[in-house]
Amino acid sequence: MSETRRRPPESAAITEGSRQRTTLTVIEPAVAREDVDSTGRVGAIAYPYRLYDAVATIERPIIADRDLEYVVSVDRSRRLAVRADVMPETATRTIDDVLVVPSELSDAQAREKAEDAVFSWTLRTVAVGSAPDLRFEQSIDAYKLFWIASRPDGDVIVDSVRGSESPLVE
Repeated sequence: MSETRRRPPESAAITEGSRQRTTLTVIEPAVAREDVDSTGRVGAIAYPYRLYDAVATIERPIIADRDLEYVVSVDRSRRLAVRADVMPETATRTIDDVLVVPSELSDAQAREKAEDAVFSWTLRTVAVGSAPDLRFEQSIDAYKLFWIASRPDGDVIVDSVRGSESPLVE
């Protein structure tokens, strides 16, 4: 099993009054900030995620063991693990006017959420006689960006990866 890639904590520097500029490792956006329709400036929110490339090995007595591969995305702010199709591309970017949401989960808690999720998904997929052996091939800490846009009919939040929009409610 490979070790978790460690990066130094990323810090934000206050510039121009209340706006922040920070350098973060982010999940590569499909929708650029400049492409968001807005009547004013477009703000950004960065949500912390830990992404795992996981393998669950099922021991089988007569035939070869079976490996099930998963990508787990742990939202470290909302404290939930979801299954992803692929390990996303990440990039280090300097972002202006961004609110960085703090992580609510420690590294150990994020790993525990991922282990619980992989275990549950494995049990839904195959019948096992004993607990599957779980290992994490890699993990990446990255932020997912959301764009906040002002529009005449109300503000919206845009998921930078999916491109989906939702009304921003207070």
